[in-house]
Amino acid sequence: MKTILCFGDSLTAGYGVAPTHAYPALIQQKIEALDWKFRVVNAGISGDTTQDGLNRLHTWLQEPIDVFLLELGVNDLFRGVAFPQAKANLQAIVDRVKLIHPQAQQIMVGMEAPLEQLQLPFFLPQVERFRRMHRQLAEANDMAFVPFMLDRVAGQRHLNLLDGVHPNAAGYQLVAENIWTVLEDVLAQTRETVKVLNGKG
Repeated sequence: MKTILCFGDSLTAGYGVAPTHAYPALIQQKIEALDWKFRVVNAGISGDTTQDGLNRLHTWLQEPIDVFLLELGVNDLFRGVAFPQAKANLQAIVDRVKLIHPQAQQIMVGMEAPLEQLQLPFFLPQVERFRRMHRQLAEANDMAFVPFMLDRVAGQRHLNLLDGVHPNAAGYQLVAENIWTVLEDVLAQTRETVKVLNGKG
C-alpha cells in the first residue's frame, strides 16, 4: 500500500467540515473506486504558514511517502509574511522531502485565483507575487501542478462556510475534483513504475 501525504493548512485539514468531507478523504474514495492501492493521509493543520509547515515536516518524513501533495502559502499572505521568505520555506520543504524520499512524486497546489475574486486591493502587488509563487516553484522543481484548488468554489456563497474563505462539504467535492485532475495522472504513472520494478511491465 502506497502513501499519499496531503500536507497543508486549513484547506487541507478541512476546517469547519467533518473529516470525511475534507478533500483528502474524498480523494481516498476516488482511489478506492478504482481499486488502486494507495492510502491518503491528511496532514493539514489549520492556520499553518509555510514556516509552521517547515517546522513540523520532520515528524512526517519519518513515515513512508510515495506522493507528497503540498498546499501552503495562503496564511503567509494574510499574515504579511514577506514573499521571499514564504517562497524559500516552500523550497526548503520540497528539498527535504526530496532528500529523505527521493522516489516520492511531489505535487504543488497553487492559488492562482482571478484577482477580482480575491478582493484584496490594499496589497495587490503582494497578492500577484504570491499567485505566481507556486507555479514558479513547481516549474523549477519539475513538480506536477494544480493551478487553483478553489476553482469554481472561491466567491460562491453556496459552496463556502459563512466566513467566505473555507469550502463547505459541497465545495470540497469540487476541490477534490480539481486536485484529482492532476493527481490521477501522477498515481497512474506511479502504478506503472511499480509494475516495471516488479517485473510485470
